[in-house]
Amino acid sequence: METFGNIFLTTLWIFFLFMFLMVLFYIFGDLFRDRELSGWAKAIWVFFLIFLTPIAALIYLIVRGRGMQERAQEAMVEAKKQQDAYIRDVAAVDPADQIAKAKELHEAGTITDAEFEQIKAKALA
Repeated sequence: METFGNIFLTTLWIFFLFMFLMVLFYIFGDLFRDRELSGWAKAIWVFFLIFLTPIAALIYLIVRGRGMQERAQEAMVEAKKQQDAYIRDVAAVDPADQIAKAKELHEAGTITDAEFEQIKAKALA
């Protein structure tokens, strides 16, 4: 029968294993995101991260820790720019199309003269 202590230690080990794997994946992501590092340097880091995992991970975090944060911030800024550009492209509506649709609604009697003028003014703004 499992005791509380054994269950607690197993849970603790699983937590630390999960945490270590997250750090390792973050390091690999940063390693391949870095454009300034040569392919040979990346290969050497990967070799040491595979065969001397804990030591190499600590050394990587100590030596390249500040750059990791800077590269992560640059990646977030770039992703934000791409997202904003995509939203502008998708949301951009031609003013002539807006006015034409409003005119169709106006002629069908769906909107009033005042609403048509309001939509027209908004489209031209």
